[in-house]
Amino acid sequence: MDIKMVNLEAPADCNLILGQSHFIKTVEDLYEAIVNTVPQAEFGLAFGEASGDCLVRTAGNNSDLEKLAGEKMLELSCGHSFLIFLANAFPLNLTQRIKDVPEVVNLFCATANPVQVLIVETEQGRGIIGVVDGFKPQAIETEEDVAGRKKFLRDIGYKL
Repeated sequence: MDIKMVNLEAPADCNLILGQSHFIKTVEDLYEAIVNTVPQAEFGLAFGEASGDCLVRTAGNNSDLEKLAGEKMLELSCGHSFLIFLANAFPLNLTQRIKDVPEVVNLFCATANPVQVLIVETEQGRGIIGVVDGFKPQAIETEEDVAGRKKFLRDIGYKL
């Protein structure tokens, strides 16, 4: 058994969502979940099959993001996992809807941060054992930081 690490980084002004699911139908169901929830979202998604042809299946409405998702999923080579690169929407708008897709079992992260995906490889295959999402905290927020956080949330329209 070997433990490996694969770096993921979303393109500028994009986020990524990494999760686990269990059926080839994931590709079409995730596609529908995204376009039906945030119609203006641009995205590419990829799903790694764990049986049958063991292909990386892709879909999306942005060919660059779809190609990138497919390439990174092939680099991950973890069966029954999916990766979405997302523009013009925030994961916050989609994570609950994605969790509601019947095939989705787990979300590992939804972020704009650089991600390190920790993978275990055995003689049978590969699986995601966890992620490092961004960087470690450096301090506890001050009153000024709290004010900045509250202002940011209002500036982007998530609070009154």
